[in-house]
Amino acid sequence: MSKIDPELLILAENLVAYGRKKGADQVQVSIGEGREFSVDVREGNIEKLTDAGLKSLSLKVIKEDRVATASSSDFSGDTLHRLVENAVSRAALSNPDEFAGLPDRDDVVVDADALDIFDPEILEIPADRKIAAARETEAVCLADKRVGKSFGASYGTYSGTSYLVNSNGFSGAFLRTSCYCGVYLQSGEGDNLFDEGWYDSARRLGDLMAPEAIGRKAVNRVTRLIGARKIETQNVPVVMEPRMTASLLGFLNTCVSGRNIYLKQSFLANKLGETVGNSAVMVVDDGLIPGAAGTRPFDSEGVHARRTAVIENGVLRNYLLDTYAARKLGMKSTGNASGAQNFYLQAGNQSPEEIIRSVDKGLLLTGTIGFGLVPTTGDISRGAFGLWIENGEPVYPVAEITISGNLGTILKEIDSIGNDLEFKRSISGPTIKVREMTIGGI
Repeated sequence: MSKIDPELLILAENLVAYGRKKGADQVQVSIGEGREFSVDVREGNIEKLTDAGLKSLSLKVIKEDRVATASSSDFSGDTLHRLVENAVSRAALSNPDEFAGLPDRDDVVVDADALDIFDPEILEIPADRKIAAARETEAVCLADKRVGKSFGASYGTYSGTSYLVNSNGFSGAFLRTSCYCGVYLQSGEGDNLFDEGWYDSARRLGDLMAPEAIGRKAVNRVTRLIGARKIETQNVPVVMEPRMTASLLGFLNTCVSGRNIYLKQSFLANKLGETVGNSAVMVVDDGLIPGAAGTRPFDSEGVHARRTAVIENGVLRNYLLDTYAARKLGMKSTGNASGAQNFYLQAGNQSPEEIIRSVDKGLLLTGTIGFGLVPTTGDISRGAFGLWIENGEPVYPVAEITISGNLGTILKEIDSIGNDLEFKRSISGPTIKVREMTIGGI
């Protein structure tokens, strides 16, 4: 899709009007159309290839505080009219909820073109070039004799348009694209096998790492684990690579989401205005960063994207809310009905190398295994692996360890923040150093 189709906007507007005519108090119609391509190759052979058009319509109707939803991929007039009529009828059978309802009219308009989330070049990549990119990525890896196995490489693109119309006067649409490439590998011998890889994504083709660079990075990540040792249980500083910082922030995002707050399933419930982190900790959700993974002009309810300071100089300032959660909490939506926009820890001024050099003895955390995250308490306990640091240098890989702590404590114990923040995913962070965490070993 290379342009917005006015006929689909008109269709959505007509269905909203039809829903009101059939007795609904409020109606929302969203339409998504697009095209996706993905290819998975293993040992040079294509294992799976998808090249498909996507088109769907979702409907929400509200009548006397009662809600019903419906969806269809059939866009014929009769089908859609029956969809609306049935939804209105079903709404009468549900329980009323005083907090249900569409957001109030939002007159703020974000210029989607200025957000740089659509790249027409992605639409022009021929299929054979995408397949070749996946094969090249894997071939770079298999050329290294230290790589024992490839679990496969993949390459994919997506282009699509989102349309949203509601009965409170909102009508909007925007185009978006994305592309990705990655590979997953295994190294080691006998019982000491290690799985790692690398994956990159971008809104624009020019921002995607080259296949050879992705392959080299994947090889480096998996081979650096060869010969991993066990270590004794101890409390030491932990340096987290950006991917690990993002994982930690993903847990924080869960803990500040509106649903978990109003259900009191988060240790951060009722803590607005309290100090929850080191004074250097600045956590932001920003849907307006040009070209970033989570950027969009409005969320799935038509509330405009914005910058929301979540933690400011260590103080919890905001939760991330959709309209329902906001009403439950007596607050206003932050435009997060679609989840995190670009949720990140603000970068510092130290390089990753400087942060590692500051550690006399500790762990460079490169990966975790399993779950072990408890939002109600903030507790963390997960299997982990990484590189052991002594005298400011990584000296050998470690595995079969656990890492444990508490998110509230970790946020206060962050004493170094790196300058290597990239907005490759909707949740991202730079390298950080936590003053002390418990490493469980032998």
